[in-house]
Amino acid sequence: MDSAFLITAFATLFVVIDPVGLTPMFIALTTGTDARHRRSVALRSCLIAFTLLTLFAFFGEAVLGFIGISMPAFRIAGGILLFLTALDMLFERRTKRREDQTETEDFPDPSVFPIAIPLIAGPGSIASIILLTGQADGALAMASVLGVMAAVLVIVLALFLSAGLIERALGKTGITVVTRLLGMLLAALSVQFVLDGLRAFGFAASAG
Repeated sequence: MDSAFLITAFATLFVVIDPVGLTPMFIALTTGTDARHRRSVALRSCLIAFTLLTLFAFFGEAVLGFIGISMPAFRIAGGILLFLTALDMLFERRTKRREDQTETEDFPDPSVFPIAIPLIAGPGSIASIILLTGQADGALAMASVLGVMAAVLVIVLALFLSAGLIERALGKTGITVVTRLLGMLLAALSVQFVLDGLRAFGFAASAG
């Protein structure tokens, strides 16, 4: 297996998944929860993302095609759902829901949505893994690509598990500021997802 291809695969997945950028998002989505719950969310989200990306690595667009979903439609749906999450972050709806919960109720679990899908295993990472595995020739090459993907997800997990230290360093005010800022960025990202999907359908002009 060409080492240059593996380096390219790692760089591609690292940039698309963006472990560093996901960490403050993870903190914002799990703020106010205890360390045990945060660890379980981190582990579960990375495991789900690994399973999904592995599925797409082997079956690619056939999975979406089988149920009649195109990648542009997947982008649009993901963008709409992310926008709803961004509204929650901007207007403290998640915080208010937590305050209304009784002590016997569990913390909210964002591991499946939006962390695993679509923040980690989103349209970009799915499209990237389909492309990379399509270029892999043979079982060894396929295993190497999956190994690179696993390495990126291990980095994601390591950063997620260090979220408590980062949160303590920021403090309550810092977390509030970061949550609002990330809510705005997430809203913009969600709109970009929708625009990319519409552009693929020919409904939106390319940005100049």
